[in-house]
Amino acid sequence: MLVKKHFFRFTKGEIQFSTESGYTFDAIQVAYETYGNLNRKKDNAILVLHALTGDAHAAGMYSSRDPKPGWWDPLIGPGKALDTNKYFVICSNILGSCYGTTGPTSVNPKTGNPYGNDFPPINIRDMVRLQKILLEYLGVKKLKMAIGGSLGGMQALEWAVTFPDSVETVVAIAATHELSPLAIAFNYVGIKAIESDPSWRNGNYYLLGQPVRGLSLARMIGTLTYKSHELFKRRFSRNMDAEKGLFLAESYLEYHGESFVKRFDANAYLCLIKAMNRHNIAEPYGSLEKALKRIKAKVFMVGIDTDMLYPPDELRSFIKQLNTAGGYGEYREIESYQGHDAFLVDFEKLSPILNEILETSVQSTFLSESPSL
Repeated sequence: MLVKKHFFRFTKGEIQFSTESGYTFDAIQVAYETYGNLNRKKDNAILVLHALTGDAHAAGMYSSRDPKPGWWDPLIGPGKALDTNKYFVICSNILGSCYGTTGPTSVNPKTGNPYGNDFPPINIRDMVRLQKILLEYLGVKKLKMAIGGSLGGMQALEWAVTFPDSVETVVAIAATHELSPLAIAFNYVGIKAIESDPSWRNGNYYLLGQPVRGLSLARMIGTLTYKSHELFKRRFSRNMDAEKGLFLAESYLEYHGESFVKRFDANAYLCLIKAMNRHNIAEPYGSLEKALKRIKAKVFMVGIDTDMLYPPDELRSFIKQLNTAGGYGEYREIESYQGHDAFLVDFEKLSPILNEILETSVQSTFLSESPSL
């Protein structure tokens, strides 16, 4: 499936977009891709929401020479779980990233230089509100589904709360409504790794080069939380990388750190990590119960049994609270030794779950039915 990246741009004079922190952008750009076609009723759209360092390239290839397709290609396309013969699938790069949507690497119209550390604090609601503007531009009035893993799952849940009349079904994979204290602690270590690098220069590093050592270390720390004990045991054991004189586990982390700094920006990483840390769907409403009572979509949460960032018990707890508040929630679980990243790897396990959810969403399901926990 050959695809094309698109860009949606608007100025403050056309659409005023302000963050919850109070910053109004003079201009905004959103990078996005679409797969399939919007039907006449405009009711077949599925919004795919990417994770922390992902991008809009969820499926397909730009040309036959591409080394690999998009990151969720096994799930998106003709005849696949997110069937583009039936659905109009959209994926956009999130606000604050560095893959085409306005973020710290973008040029600030006021200065003519990259925003850098002057990029305003953002949150996940800001990301979702910008996505809503994109969907209106594309002619989508209501989503059949909002779906994502990790940070993408947090966005999907925020869609259900912020725009309750605009989405029918939400699928949050390996995600909950807020980060756990342990996840925040891991993120903090990554933040300090970057800020402790002498090349950080308080985020003003674009003329001299980014803090490679700090960003690489932050990625290594993050990678540990995305995997599992069983994965490291199976893949590496205590074997050595003879060429580098390192354990294979050490060499693996070095590779991920080195490759990450070539594709991502330190300011963008901090911007998004801090947005995750701060996020809580209850914040604007005073309590989680009040936030949950806003949700009209059917909510499906998919846990991963070896996920240390979003343990299954936390997902089950959210579903119970949603149902107690009068909403509709169901829980599914993937058994995998891959850890948190299973949603990017175990497609053969995720695909049938998505097929079932989409079939369920087509049928008439009433809130009085007993959801699965």
